[in-house]
Amino acid sequence: MNWDYFTLIGILSALMWFAGAIAAWKEKGILAIALTMGGVSCLGCYIGYLWGILDRPPMRTMGETRLWYSLLLPFAGVGIYAKWKYKWMLSFTAVLATVFVIINILRPETHSKNLMPALQSPWFTPHIIVYMLAYAMMGAAFLVALYLLFRQRNHIEKASEAGKELLMVDDMVRISYAFLTLGMLMGALWAKEAWGHYWSWDPKETWAAITWFSYLAYIHYRLPKNSNSRTALLMVIIIFCLLQMCWWGVNYLPSAQGTSIHTYSMQYNPK
Repeated sequence: MNWDYFTLIGILSALMWFAGAIAAWKEKGILAIALTMGGVSCLGCYIGYLWGILDRPPMRTMGETRLWYSLLLPFAGVGIYAKWKYKWMLSFTAVLATVFVIINILRPETHSKNLMPALQSPWFTPHIIVYMLAYAMMGAAFLVALYLLFRQRNHIEKASEAGKELLMVDDMVRISYAFLTLGMLMGALWAKEAWGHYWSWDPKETWAAITWFSYLAYIHYRLPKNSNSRTALLMVIIIFCLLQMCWWGVNYLPSAQGTSIHTYSMQYNPK
């Protein structure tokens, strides 16, 4: 088995995610969780196998990081469904994870076994995994914010249920913000070990800082009990767009071409 088998694995995982979403709508909660986690486990086993044949964690290229996002989004969806019983969350995360699977089928962007020396650090794997967990949770918060803003926009300031759902968004943002902060700290320690300094204002680091401060602003905005719900939801949506710039948008910035140590490339070719 190698990357050529990803199409089969990806389709199988996506089918299980959608079967789980259908089961959730039919009020079959245990079956919904089991099917969704079955898809997660299927893709997780493939990532583990890919890790083995590459002799390194599959986190180097953009295609590889999309694998982790496809894995963690349904996982986050299961957690939210299990706690808050939002049936539509499994559908949303299934669709979004499948989109990343399809992109990887069409543009796998893989894979050399080689890692540049700076990436051969013990901080590399936990840094990326923690960041992907943060991104997945922030993606889930983004989906809930969209739902609240566009499906309940006519009465969001008055409905008590909408207020409770916004508190759920707050919880997800705080949890993902903790992961984001931990990931940044790990990244700083990694940078110190690899390049001799904690921070260099590389384009990726600059956008990471912008994203970090933006979510911090949201958390502080939500502290007063009379904060505007619609404004809060718009903030979650806008900040998630900033997160996309941090994740993959910097790859297309002229300032990052050939100079950034964080941009994802197809592969690393040692001289």
